[in-house]
Amino acid sequence: MSGVPLRVLSYNVHGLRDDRAALTGLVRDLEPDVVIVQEAPRRFRWRHKCAALADDVGMVVAAGGLPSLGNLLLVSLRVRVHETWCLRYPLKPGRHLRGAAFARCSVRGARFTVAGSHLATDAGERPDQAARWKEALSVVEGPLIAGGDLNEGPGGGAWRTVADGLVDTAGAACSTLTFPATLPRVRIDAMFVSPDIGVTRYEVVGTERARRASDHLPVLAELALPAS
Repeated sequence: MSGVPLRVLSYNVHGLRDDRAALTGLVRDLEPDVVIVQEAPRRFRWRHKCAALADDVGMVVAAGGLPSLGNLLLVSLRVRVHETWCLRYPLKPGRHLRGAAFARCSVRGARFTVAGSHLATDAGERPDQAARWKEALSVVEGPLIAGGDLNEGPGGGAWRTVADGLVDTAGAACSTLTFPATLPRVRIDAMFVSPDIGVTRYEVVGTERARRASDHLPVLAELALPAS
């Protein structure tokens, strides 16, 4: 498939509470250009912790952390970051604050925007969060990549809201279950792209090391960006 190649990983890292060495080794070996992280550091010394995670995996912080409430975008030195912004969803009393991170980037002259979010576990909160994220995604111009933990499967309303008009990178893949990592039963982690981006490969990374690294399995997609 023609186009500028880009490797993107979407990964809920479970607050870095599991095997850190397995996590960092896995990401390094996968050699992504972009990592869309959920449950990244968002509290005390979050800047230092996010930078340390980026350094551990051989990347740099593009956007996120506390301003996006635990969503984090990491990029390799191959990727140039032009603009970043964050979105916060309204707080429901007694629940977690959640949001999304965005970065407008380019690689070898091909421009794209990447966004990540982690929707609520509460079914009453998710539809509004999905609608707000989708509204923000809909105004992005040009090639778009959106990844995250949607906390529901493809049959859910929030999933359908986010996916509308986008391409599910999983396509007809045989293995798509992502949670829990030790014995996956559901697919709640996803990556979508705008129709102008080609998908050359999709994989849920289900290695033994991945099962030690987090309670979610990461999603890896090899993409072909339209040349500018």
